[in-house]
Amino acid sequence: METFVAKQDRIGARVPHDVYETLCRAAELTGATVNQFLVQAALKEAQSVIEREEVIRLSSRDWNWLLALTEAPPKPNKQLQTALNRYKQARQDDAGSSFNW
Repeated sequence: METFVAKQDRIGARVPHDVYETLCRAAELTGATVNQFLVQAALKEAQSVIEREEVIRLSSRDWNWLLALTEAPPKPNKQLQTALNRYKQARQDDAGSSFNW
């Protein structure tokens, strides 16, 4: 039977002594090693940043508005129709080129 060993990478950082002492104290209070504490704290912050940057949050009102637009979109206005026509023309003009739409 094979066992799976996850690939691990190393991260290192140099910090002022007072910062190190603070990290050691916090790790001690949580029952973790300094390395475990740093990884847990960094991972939590990284996940928070990724969620903040990649997740769109809507109020109930806005969600219902978006859902209604998705289910019954308005007819294209003149500007949208003009843009669509320009896009179609550009695709047609570039049909023989190496540019891939």
